[in-house]
Formats: sequence, structure tokens, C-alpha cells
Amino acid sequence: MQYILIADDNPDITDVLAAYAAKEGYEPVIASDGEEALTKFEQYSPEIILLDVMMPKLDGYAVCRKIREVSEVPVILITARGEDFERIMGLDIGADDYIVKPFSPSEVMARVRAILRRMTKKEIGPASKNILTIADLMINLDEYSLSIDGQKVSLTKKEIETMWTLASNPNKVFTRDNLLDSLWGFDYYGDSRTVDSHIKRLRAKLNAVQHPSWSIETIWGVGYKFELKNTSGV
Repeated sequence: MQYILIADDNPDITDVLAAYAAKEGYEPVIASDGEEALTKFEQYSPEIILLDVMMPKLDGYAVCRKIREVSEVPVILITARGEDFERIMGLDIGADDYIVKPFSPSEVMARVRAILRRMTKKEIGPASKNILTIADLMINLDEYSLSIDGQKVSLTKKEIETMWTLASNPNKVFTRDNLLDSLWGFDYYGDSRTVDSHIKRLRAKLNAVQHPSWSIETIWGVGYKFELKNTSGV
């Protein structure tokens, strides 16, 4: 049985989403506050989580952070507020998608299907292709870990995926739209601050460890690239 956890303190919303989830073949599990959401996450190990931001006891951001400490289960944040800084914060703490109320239940389920398709493709890929080593950098998608010269750097799920995307294509320039589409898998109706903020935080964490042989470079007016550097002095 595939469970989908729906956490929202509004029973009208949970009832509608549960009905649509059941039509998709999932077994809906309902939580009405953040603490109950964490309890049912541990109890049912859901395939995906629909998580309201404004909930009693623990808000959706806090719940998402706690889940990310132990699991990479897909999380879609749902909120009545759609300010850019909230959207950026939700994505930066590890959410896979972000939906603003009012929403279409059909659109929510379409997002669920898209995320689970991407997860399935990653799982069936050969394990040998899930480890990337370039110079002193190693990225392991099986473990969602990154190390520089043997020193592990603590990154979020999206930060690991961003580094994998960039480092898998050395010196290739990715536009902000390229990164949004490949990493979040949905059309972003706004400016480029999501990617810029994401890269800024990623750089700050990476720069805690010296890595003279490569860097993430900004191509002004275009986007970003993973640049390999010649450290031989030739």
C-alpha cells in the first residue's frame, strides 16, 4: 500500500485532497497539526507528503526540517501565502514543490505524479552512475552526500542535486530557468531570486572547505556554471 500524508488543519482541504489521492490509488493519511504529521510520518512511511505551512503546534517549515534530518521523502508545501521569500525558504529547507492556495486538487495530484516519476527514474538508475568524482569533489546520490578532499559538507537535498547537475556538466552554463526546470520540475512564475538565493547559500557552505581546482561561477545576465580550473601553473 502506498500512503500519501496530507497535513492541514482545515478539514475541508484534507477531505478533498484525500478523495483525489484515493482516486489515484493512494491510501490517504490525515494529520491536523505539525506534531501529528511527524507521528504519522514515522508510523506510515508515506510515499509523499502534502504539508500545509500554517499549522498548530509545529508549522510546515519546522516539520519539513525535521523530516529532512532523517528522510528524503518528497514534500510539497501548501500555503495561503505566496510571497517570494516564503517560497525560497520552503525550497531551501528541502521541499520539492510549493503550491499556493487556492489551488486545483487536480493540479496538486499532477505535481505528485511528476515528483514520483522523477524519484522512480533515480531509483532504477545503475548505482555506479550515482557517484560523481571530479578532482577533490565527490557527490554520492545514493547517500545524498558531498565531500571535498574527504571532508563532508552538510547540504540540503536540493543543494546536492544542484551540485550534481552543475558538476556533471563542467564548464556548461545553465540559465536560471534551466536550473528551475531540472531541479524543481515545475514552471516558476516569478523572478530569478529563487535560484540566486539557492546558489548563494550553496556557495557559502562549499567555501567553508578550500577547493582551488573548481568553483561555481556566475555568468552575469545568464546563469551559473561549474568551472574546472588549471592548478598546474601551466
